Amino acid sequence: MVKKQKDATTQQRILEAARKVFIEKGMAGARMQDIADEAGINKALLHYYFTSKDMLFEQIFQQASARFIPHINEVIESDVSLLEKIEHICVNYVTLIMSKPFMPLFILNEVHKQPEAFLQRMWGGQKPKLHKLAEQIEHEVKRGTIKPIHPMHLFMNIMSLSIFPFLAKPMLQYMSKMSDKAYWQLMEERKELVSKFIIDSIRK
Repeated sequence: MVKKQKDATTQQRILEAARKVFIEKGMAGARMQDIADEAGINKALLHYYFTSKDMLFEQIFQQASARFIPHINEVIESDVSLLEKIEHICVNYVTLIMSKPFMPLFILNEVHKQPEAFLQRMWGGQKPKLHKLAEQIEHEVKRGTIKPIHPMHLFMNIMSLSIFPFLAKPMLQYMSKMSDKAYWQLMEERKELVSKFIIDSIRK
């Protein structure tokens, strides 16, 4: 029993260290030695728990997405208005990526390599229930409360406005000479700004 608890504690310490290293250096720049050093263990022990960087990264990623998808589905199935749902989804999307900024690039890389298999692992059988949100969008268009818009355009607007700044972080910082501190402050502001921009664009 004591060994199992020790193993669980060590594994959790490794995961926390890996999250920090992936955020600081990205997937490509992170090394197993960096993660071992951050966790305060030797590389051999790290390999005992996780045989590769990819395996470690995928576990961190799955933990993050496993919490995100159920929450989004709860928002979609709730009784609140469409505009409130858009606000909740945007804020949660940006918040998640701020805590796991390596996720967007990892998703894009993996989804192009093995789309079906990767997305099944990512969602764990819990796909976002976008059809329910689409029905609400179409209903509000018919009621005349929002401008006509194809549900997929709205989905793409939410995703692109939320994700692109993180994918383009090096380019944006290079062009603007913005510090990391200033950049993350800007991303904090986007939590509210993205939803407001989208809502203002469709509200009648």
